[in-house]
Amino acid sequence: MHAPRPLLSRRAGPLSGTVRVPGDKSISHRALMFGGLAIGETRISGLLEGEDVLATAAAMRAMGAKVTRDGEGAWRVTGVGVGGLSEPDAPLDLGNAGTATRLLMGVIAAHPFTAFMTGDASLRSRPMARVTVPLELMGARFVSRSKGRLPLAIIGTETPMPISYTLPVASAQVKSAVLLAGLNTPGETSVIEPEPTRDHTENMLRHFGAEVRIEEVPEGRKATLVGQPILKAADVVVPGDPSSAAFPVVAACLVPGSDIIVSGVGLNPLRAGVFTSLKEMGASIEEVNPRTEGGEPVADLRVRYAPLHGVEVPPERAPSMIDEYLVLAVAAACASGRTILRGLSELRVKESDRLAAIADGLTACGAKVTVEGDDCIIDGTGTPPKGGVTIAAKLDHRIAMSYLILGAVTAEPITIDDAAPVDTSFPGFADLMNGLGLKIEGVA
Repeated sequence: MHAPRPLLSRRAGPLSGTVRVPGDKSISHRALMFGGLAIGETRISGLLEGEDVLATAAAMRAMGAKVTRDGEGAWRVTGVGVGGLSEPDAPLDLGNAGTATRLLMGVIAAHPFTAFMTGDASLRSRPMARVTVPLELMGARFVSRSKGRLPLAIIGTETPMPISYTLPVASAQVKSAVLLAGLNTPGETSVIEPEPTRDHTENMLRHFGAEVRIEEVPEGRKATLVGQPILKAADVVVPGDPSSAAFPVVAACLVPGSDIIVSGVGLNPLRAGVFTSLKEMGASIEEVNPRTEGGEPVADLRVRYAPLHGVEVPPERAPSMIDEYLVLAVAAACASGRTILRGLSELRVKESDRLAAIADGLTACGAKVTVEGDDCIIDGTGTPPKGGVTIAAKLDHRIAMSYLILGAVTAEPITIDDAAPVDTSFPGFADLMNGLGLKIEGVA
C-alpha cells in the first residue's frame, strides 16, 4: 500500500499559458501491444509514462517483446510477430490498469499458454466477465473469482475459433479484446457494437498493416478483422490525451478571465464528446492548427472563460466521453440552469462507482444533484458551490483530479484525501495545473 497523499485546491485567479497534457492513455497501451506483436522495431514518441502504461510495457516484456525507453516519452519496441508471445514466468501485475487487463486478456487468449493476472485492490474489484464470455467462445478458458474478477488465470487456446460477436453493451475494451484475439485466429473475426465506441484499435491495426473493414448493419457498427496478418513495425506519435486535456479545459472554462492553449490534443470524434458537450454549454473552445498524426486527428485547443448554461447530454454520447463525466459534472455544478447527463450505467463499474462519486461529492460541496436510474441531474445556480469539504478519492484518479479542478472556483478550499492514484494517468498533474495559475498544494 502507498502512503496517502492529500492535496488541497483553493480559489485561483485567471489561468494563462500553454501546456501539453500527457500522451493518450488508450493509444499508448495499444502502441506497446501492437509494437510487441509486429515484426521489426517500432518507435513511439509521446508515450504516456503513467503507472498504467508502464504496467503494459512490463507485461509485454514479460511475454518476450523487447521494450526499451530512450528518453522522456520516447520508446522502442521490437516485436515477436503475431502469435509469437511466450508464457510469462510470473503473474502479470497490472496495477490499476483496466484497459491493459482487458486488452491483454484478448492478446493472450489466442496463444497456447497459461498466464496469471492480478492488480491493485481497485482492479481486483472490477468485473471482467464481459471480456471472458466472448473469449471463451473463441476457445480460451478462464479461472477467476466470482464475476470474472482478478486474480485470474487465462488458459489460451492452440486452435482459436473466429466468431461474430454482438456486444450486449457498447465497450471499446471488450471490442478490442475480441479483435486482438482475432489477430492470431484464422478466418475473419467480427464485433458488432450497438453504439460506436473509440476506434483506436481499428486505426492502429490498419497502421500496422492489418485488414479491417467497418460497415453499418441493422444492429449497429460492425468491425471485421482478417486474421493472422503479418504486422509490420510502424512508428507511432501519441497525441495528447483528450481525457487529460478535459481538466485544464474545464478549469479555464470556469475561472473568470482565463485564456489558455492546450497543445496537440487528440480529437478522434469517438473520444471528443466532452468538448462537444462543453461547447453546447457555451464554452469558448477553438481548434487551432488541425492535423493528423498516427492516423488520429489532432489540434491545439484555445480555451477562454465564458459563462456556462445547463444542457441535456444524450445517452448515445456516453461512449465518446465515458471518462469525462466527472469533470463535466463539475462544470455543470458551476453553470446556470439544469444539466441532465443521461445513460451513465457504465460509470458504476469504472475504477469506482463514479455515478455515486458525482452525486455524493457535489452534494457535499453544496450543489443540487439527483440520480434517477442511470441519469444524473445537476441544478446549477450560475455560481460555484461552496466547497469546504474533504473528498474520498477511492483510489480513482479522475475523482481526485475533478474535485481539485472544482476547488479552483469554490468559496472554500476542497481537499482530496489521496491524490497518489493521479500518477496512473496524469503524472505531474498538480505542477502542470499550478503552472497555469491553479493553487493546488500538499496537506501536512
